[in-house]
Amino acid sequence: MTRQDSTRPNGIKRPKRLWLRLWGRLGEDIQAVFDRDPAARSVAEVLFLYPGLHAVTMHRLAHRLWTRGHPFIARLVSQASRAVTGIEIHPGATIGRRFVIDHGMGVVIGETAEIGDDVMLYQGVTLGGTSLKRKKRHPTLGDGVVVGAGGKVLGAVNVGSHARVGAGAVVVKDVPSGSTVVGLAGRVIDEHVPGSPTLSMALEESGDDHAVRVIEVLFERVEQLEERVNGDSVVDQIALAPALVHGAGI
Repeated sequence: MTRQDSTRPNGIKRPKRLWLRLWGRLGEDIQAVFDRDPAARSVAEVLFLYPGLHAVTMHRLAHRLWTRGHPFIARLVSQASRAVTGIEIHPGATIGRRFVIDHGMGVVIGETAEIGDDVMLYQGVTLGGTSLKRKKRHPTLGDGVVVGAGGKVLGAVNVGSHARVGAGAVVVKDVPSGSTVVGLAGRVIDEHVPGSPTLSMALEESGDDHAVRVIEVLFERVEQLEERVNGDSVVDQIALAPALVHGAGI
């Protein structure tokens, strides 16, 4: 028994498999895959060949063990899931219904992460922490959130319901509901104070690094050329050692 009420991108109707409801939470997760992945062809394909579904199913078992006071066994199940699927979900993470991980390789979800219903993550997503303290340190995702491939949501931030995090974006602040986030969250971690010594690149500490040594030689050459152009002094032209510049395109 099926009900035609969902449409593929090419216009073909997608059946709602009502009998999956008899499978409980697993059937609901399988139907969620059909609703969000046009490549899904059959229940057998989703059930046996979708690592995201496998990871979510094993996490539900691990989380139950975790909440019932069996942390070692819970972590064991979690690590087995990671080895099989390439998706790491800490058993302490709280995950809602109809959660879909598409492709999934490299997804990491931390211990105190909280994920609402109807959330979708793509490959390479990290829901990570920024604190070493035993407290809430991972993100909270509201219902209907989508995080694109390679997206990083870090710290105890809140991503509002139905928000979208673009591929490769880095989120370190709260995201309002229904909004879209793109780009990197770069910020200043060091600042030059007027009157303090000028910051230097400290290239003289190159050691045995060939690439850095080549840059040092180029800086020396630029300094000599500047002196010659400014007429400050006359210096002999230096020869760049072949061993230093070989393969460096100089």
